[in-house]
Amino acid sequence: MQQQREPSASESYFWPSVLAIGLHVLVFGMLFVSFAMTPELPPAKPIVQATLYQLKSKSQATTQTNQKLAGEAKKSAARQTEVEQMEQKKVEQEAIKAAEQKKEEAAQKAEEAKKADEAKKADEAKKADEAKKAEAKKAEEKQLADIAKKKAEEEAKKAAEEEAKKAAAEEAKKKIVEDAKKKAAEDAKKKAEADEAKKKVAEDAKKKAAADAAKKKAQDAARKSAEEKKAQALADLLSDTPQRQQALADEQGDEVAGSFDDLIRARAAEGWARPPSARQGMTVVLQIGMLPDGTVASVSVAKSSGDGPFDASAVAAVKNIGRLTEMQGMKPSDFAPYRSFKMTFTPEDLAL
Repeated sequence: MQQQREPSASESYFWPSVLAIGLHVLVFGMLFVSFAMTPELPPAKPIVQATLYQLKSKSQATTQTNQKLAGEAKKSAARQTEVEQMEQKKVEQEAIKAAEQKKEEAAQKAEEAKKADEAKKADEAKKADEAKKAEAKKAEEKQLADIAKKKAEEEAKKAAEEEAKKAAAEEAKKKIVEDAKKKAAEDAKKKAEADEAKKKVAEDAKKKAAADAAKKKAQDAARKSAEEKKAQALADLLSDTPQRQQALADEQGDEVAGSFDDLIRARAAEGWARPPSARQGMTVVLQIGMLPDGTVASVSVAKSSGDGPFDASAVAAVKNIGRLTEMQGMKPSDFAPYRSFKMTFTPEDLAL
């Protein structure tokens, strides 16, 4: 709990001073209002009124009597005025006394309030001090508990480390014995494997030598057979009639044409993007135009498969070929069929 600051002397007497000044102002205001509202008193009248009549016939004694009565009347009126003034002054004094009494009461209340406030502050300061002491005691107890806990943990840790060291030493001894046994077994195994490997290498060398000899013999026989076939074909070509020579040339041209058809299908399959609607059994016939250097000049649908996305994918795949460099250098007679030709494509062809 935070301790409150003790007020200074000027702060302690500030509000009582303000109350005293306000009380004085209130008293003077009441006096001013009472003077302003006091009704104007009528002029004092003599209690005994006498009317003098100057009669020629009256005697001097009567005249003196009348004068005496008039003088007494004036004195009575003066006494009445003095009494009223004394009563007014008494009222004013009582008002001042009441104001001073109120002032004293206000000062007394201010003093009591000050004492109560000081008592409250002292009580709060006492409570704050007690709370502070309690917190300090609690912190000290916690510190002692933490020290005891830490000590217990350190002792437990030390005991565990010693136990672990003992276990590790036992395990190390056991492992040394096992490793020695294992190493001996591995050495024996390695020696046996080395002996087996040496034996196998020798056998493999023998087998490889025999296989190489057989392979070389087969290659020599195949090369000799191919040379004999070429010689025989050349002899047939030179000895046959012109019709026979033309038939052999046509057969070779058909083989070339078939190889270029397969090449076009393979290159188209490389750049084909299969649409989701493509299904087995679809067939599209494309009209393809090519230049002598192997460039694909034009591609169009000659016969649709009935599926627009598949037809478009086949056209795009053939256009993506660009140019077949393998067709460069072909004889005009061999290239003529590829200047403008039709080719059939199926999803199976393009999925190679």
